[in-house]
Amino acid sequence: MNTVDNYIQNSPPEREESLNKIRDIMRNTLVPLGFEEQISYGIPGYIVPFSLYPLGYHCDTSLPLPFAAFASQKHGIHLYHMGIYSDKKILDWWTQEYEKRNIGKLDMGKSCIRFKNPSKIPYDLIEELMMKISATEWIEIYVATIRK
Repeated sequence: MNTVDNYIQNSPPEREESLNKIRDIMRNTLVPLGFEEQISYGIPGYIVPFSLYPLGYHCDTSLPLPFAAFASQKHGIHLYHMGIYSDKKILDWWTQEYEKRNIGKLDMGKSCIRFKNPSKIPYDLIEELMMKISATEWIEIYVATIRK
């Protein structure tokens, strides 16, 4: 699956609409902020291009710096956002806003938000989250907190 289109087309049919909505949100918010869409780690990802950050990802400098991604996993749709992992203000904002939606318990790891029921995905909240950090801001956060 070398393209995002192929990835979505090869996902379970009942998730295709949700995956396309998430992709549209991410493309419409993240690309204007300096990120690029590509398959990253086998899933649709949004990365900082080498033209903005030539050092790449510290775990493997041959790869661009990752920021966000989404995936169709065994038990649902997962959304990955490195800003939540790296910036407590964004994490706190996300958890408070999610709770206000009253759509069930938040299922989340460090940077992974899991949605078992596609009908309960808060697309408007995801859109707000994606607009919180630009590519240049993400580079600053990454250098200050992760790549020390």
